[in-house]
Amino acid sequence: MRSRTNLPRYAAIAVTGLLFGATQLSAQTINVTLLGTGDPTPTIERFGPATLVEAGEHRLLFDVGRGASLRLTQAGVPIGSIDEVFLTHFHHDHLNGMTDLWMTAWLPPAYGQRSEPWRVFGPVGTADILAGLRQAMDPNIKIRIIDEQLPAAGAEFDVTEFSEDGVIFDEDGIVVTAFAVDHGEAIKPAYGYRVDYNGRSVVISGDTRFDENIIAMSEGVDLLIHEVVAARDELLDFDPRIQLIIDHHTTPEQAGVVFERAGPRLAVYTHYVLLSGPNVPEVSIREVIERTRTTYSGPLQAGEDLMRFVVGDTIDVIPHNP
Repeated sequence: MRSRTNLPRYAAIAVTGLLFGATQLSAQTINVTLLGTGDPTPTIERFGPATLVEAGEHRLLFDVGRGASLRLTQAGVPIGSIDEVFLTHFHHDHLNGMTDLWMTAWLPPAYGQRSEPWRVFGPVGTADILAGLRQAMDPNIKIRIIDEQLPAAGAEFDVTEFSEDGVIFDEDGIVVTAFAVDHGEAIKPAYGYRVDYNGRSVVISGDTRFDENIIAMSEGVDLLIHEVVAARDELLDFDPRIQLIIDHHTTPEQAGVVFERAGPRLAVYTHYVLLSGPNVPEVSIREVIERTRTTYSGPLQAGEDLMRFVVGDTIDVIPHNP
């Protein structure tokens, strides 16, 4: 049963109060779940960056930050059912849930039982990272193959790398397009992704500062999921190095320009980089939204961990209801 709830005044979209996991994915929709909306800071409220996209018969995971396995379990999604993984870049907070999800989904309980190599898509360099993980886990893998008779193939990776913009996945009516983003001169490669399915579309920005490429790839998209950075001026006075972090991300005002020009049906914030220091609290989510409103007046939602978006003729926003 669905019951409408009131939204904060800054969010111009209907939120549906619904028990999480209670709906079935329609062939006419894309389901998106924000598994983690945080940054490297270890907090319970916001796990590491990870976004689940369900389209047709596929479950696609974009980045695998800290706690992704736990959030999938909370969302009622068996971790062994993740079909494909897409990596945006190689910062550790986007990767540090990888080993947990990869190895645990191989185990025999109902939540796991992966028996085929795990399909991972990412920019050039991905294969080297996964080869390192494979080497680190080799003793564990050998033991479990002998002791638990797990299928050896389930502990392997099937890697697809790319080095330029374009379609990198096209199966069962689902098209995933990778596009370069600007996360800083030294942070390359860095990519965002667009998912198209059955006339619906979702863009995931990845980590980026203001970038025209995101605007071009997001024009008229249904759901634009974008990162954001914010810090108080007094924090910059305390530690000028904070500006280096800000310069690698997108401020609320800059994100508002992206949203205004791209014109998505709904813009959503994730991967909050909200900086703080001694006696300087982080910027609140309300302040982030208010700053965004100086450059953008359209539909906007502050994402939270385990918030779900059902993208169909309408876009339903379903908050986590434990």
